[in-house]
Amino acid sequence: MKKTKWIPCLCIIFVFLGGCSIYKNEMPFYENSSETPEKFGATYMTMNNPYFEALNNSIREVVESNGDILLTRDPAQDQTKQNEQIMDLIEEGVAAIFLNPVNSEDVEPALKACKKAGIPVFNVDAKVDDEEYVEAVILSDNYSAGVQCALDVIERLPGGADIVVLESPDANSAAERVNGFLDTLRENGNGKYIITAAKDSGGELEVAMHVMEELLQADLEFDVVFGENDPTALGALAALQANNISGKYIYGIDGSPDAKAMIKEGYMSGTSAQYPIVMGATAAYTAYDYLDGKEIEKYITVDVELITRVNLSDFAITEWQ
Repeated sequence: MKKTKWIPCLCIIFVFLGGCSIYKNEMPFYENSSETPEKFGATYMTMNNPYFEALNNSIREVVESNGDILLTRDPAQDQTKQNEQIMDLIEEGVAAIFLNPVNSEDVEPALKACKKAGIPVFNVDAKVDDEEYVEAVILSDNYSAGVQCALDVIERLPGGADIVVLESPDANSAAERVNGFLDTLRENGNGKYIITAAKDSGGELEVAMHVMEELLQADLEFDVVFGENDPTALGALAALQANNISGKYIYGIDGSPDAKAMIKEGYMSGTSAQYPIVMGATAAYTAYDYLDGKEIEKYITVDVELITRVNLSDFAITEWQ
């Protein structure tokens, strides 16, 4: 699996820290009555993001504690490749699939194949368009994450601001975050908050860094950068630091260890924290409940919380939530 690369101009090394074991004594344990381990599949839009590593490790911890096996696949932002991976997982005879789609609409042929094969799909982090093909949808409150960042911008810059939005329109979760951010500025900003650029960054640090470099070369005026996730925000920060530019307000979404470290050092303004460890464990136990014939909730929402220097001490900087 890929890891986020180290960007020399940042002040810390980007590291990944795996999920903790907080659920072992707090959530039910499922014993596989079969002598043969069950296989589960997981595919995420990319593994070039520590968030998905934390999410996957949390699922893996539950699956392996039950004596089963998790097969994880990385489509690297390619929906065609992800569909092929899902077909391969069907051929592997997995008991269930955990899916974070690259594209919420174009994943449908693979979902139909899962339905035909009788393999349940548990949709995590970014929802698919046609939810009839999944048994449960486990998501962060992505719209609220964007709202939280926008409200902090308004509080810090009550006179208005020029804003760069680094988005990822193909990902439903990212689109909801951007919508929450923009809606809040429109509803509460009295026209004082101007979007000077909205650029697709693909949710990737390296892509966002390149996009930000291009905007800087164009002499774009801005006060705030809103990244749809932490790698995007960190990529923008890397570009700004490489050009010796400071004093900008930078926001991300994830609550990653890297972003929290940058908030502590004063380089980022805030990140709306997701809880990938909670989400992963919830998805895994929901899948086991379903396979055991128990009734499950179709929609499960995991709350988010804005982290700034004001409340940073409430969070473990070097760990995921």
